[in-house]
Amino acid sequence: MLRKAFNKLLVGLSFIACSSAFAAPMSITVDVGGIESIDEYASPLNTVLGLQVGANSTITSVSYAFTLYADEPSYLSEMMIAFENSDQSDGVFFTPGLGDDFPGTASYSGSANLTDLGLDFQVGADGILRLEFFEGFDDYFGEWDGIWETGFFTFGYDTVDVVDPSPVPEPASILLLAAGLATMRCTGRRRNKSVH
Repeated sequence: MLRKAFNKLLVGLSFIACSSAFAAPMSITVDVGGIESIDEYASPLNTVLGLQVGANSTITSVSYAFTLYADEPSYLSEMMIAFENSDQSDGVFFTPGLGDDFPGTASYSGSANLTDLGLDFQVGADGILRLEFFEGFDDYFGEWDGIWETGFFTFGYDTVDVVDPSPVPEPASILLLAAGLATMRCTGRRRNKSVH
């Protein structure tokens, strides 16, 4: 009886471990302190960062806390960031100082669940989350209009294409194999009892 209960527990644990191995929520944080806001979107003068989040990962959330400085006549509301897949076909444009139509310094913080808002998106097979810092309107033509003085972004993402190049089996695989062997042993014992 104890062995039968142990076998059921082993099978249950293997299914839980296997299902959790296929979707792994993760996060990545990037420091944005000192990044200049220079030109309009897609300008070669803009700062672009590439974050490796894993092939075909889905960006599900963003949290942030930073301080911006906009030099007059530029406005805080003109400083923007795009986070998107590397071919720029899907993503989100974010304006932290929306409505702050004045120069100077301001701090912003918050978070957003992109999935709940219907704004979650998938990066491509290269696994790169692309960040571009840009101006809604370029006041200085080739020089910086503002600076992301201090702060960070944290992106939450779900990855399903985890590839482990090592030959050592994952714990979920070991549990599934053990559950299969336990089930085969239990089935074999039942057949032996019915034959005798």
